[in-house]
Amino acid sequence: MSVASREKIVINQPPINPELIAENIAHVRARIAESAQRAGRQPHEVALVAVSKTKPLADVKMAYDLGIRDFGENRVQEALEKLATFCPPDLRWHMIGHVQTNKAQKVFGAFHCIHSVDSLHVAEALQRAAEKKSQVSGEDRRQPILLQVNVSGEASKEGMAPDEAPAIARQILSLPHLEVQGLMTVAPLVDDPEQVRPVFRALRQLRDRLREEVTDACWDQLSMGMTDDYTVAIEEGATIVRVGRAIFGERIKK
Repeated sequence: MSVASREKIVINQPPINPELIAENIAHVRARIAESAQRAGRQPHEVALVAVSKTKPLADVKMAYDLGIRDFGENRVQEALEKLATFCPPDLRWHMIGHVQTNKAQKVFGAFHCIHSVDSLHVAEALQRAAEKKSQVSGEDRRQPILLQVNVSGEASKEGMAPDEAPAIARQILSLPHLEVQGLMTVAPLVDDPEQVRPVFRALRQLRDRLREEVTDACWDQLSMGMTDDYTVAIEEGATIVRVGRAIFGERIKK
């Protein structure tokens, strides 16, 4: 069975448990509010991206009906199929997975924000895709992006090294079709979320440094924190958390 066929089966499955999704969303929102208040912040300062990768479209629709407006996907083909099937005007799809350069043409302009621009190479591929689309449509569009930084230094993680980020950011900011809005990171998987607090703190400190050294971008967004550690990420300054399992349950195995 092809990848596209498997993805089509996944998105067409019925919802797993609508009542559970409702309870989970309420619980996550409450924890976001508590974490924000502990950090002296307002809950509305933190955007919740519901990570719907491998989840059926029925779950997305259920979460949308319950007030979720931001959804994150990490597989381009699955994401584009969901987007083509369900995309109300106020729904925002986010690309949070690694973007291969050969998928740049499909990705550019399809998502509210691309969180995972992890190199100049990827950024340049998106710029070329934008130029091609502009030649065809005449539309001069800018794509909001975040720069993915590998704060932990894990070999298994995508992202630019923190000390390389300022130089790479300056080069990416010269690409007219990309709008850099901030940074993203993926923390290591650990048993105690307190263990990754230094990772989130380091990303915030890098953001603060970039605000001083690279002034051509706003650097407003910090996309960090997932199901196991989003409360700590909020305490360290996250403006976007990417939560999947705590809303939709375990991933569908394929």
